[in-house]
Order: sequence, then structure tokens, then C-alpha cells
Amino acid sequence: MSNNCKALQDTELKKFPLYCPKCRQENLIEIKQFKVTVITEPDAKTQSR
Repeated sequence: MSNNCKALQDTELKKFPLYCPKCRQENLIEIKQFKVTVITEPDAKTQSR
């Protein structure tokens, strides 16, 4: 199954979930003026006792 999308010059995406079937991971991305940025959020920190 293929899902083709087109971005125009004025297309903006914020916190868009992009799934990679090869790595089986989902990343959040932002697109603004043809610039794609992967959003990296810090992992939840474990609490030490």
C-alpha cells in the first residue's frame, strides 16, 4: 500500500506522526517552507528512590 502526499510552498505541518514501515518506528515531524524537521522529545526519566 502506498500513500503519496505532496507539500506546497505554503504547506505547514506540526507534530505530524510519520510511520516508517522499514524500522517500524513512528516519529513526529514538522514541515515549514519545504524544510522537514524531526521532533525529538526527551524520554520519560525514571524516578530514583
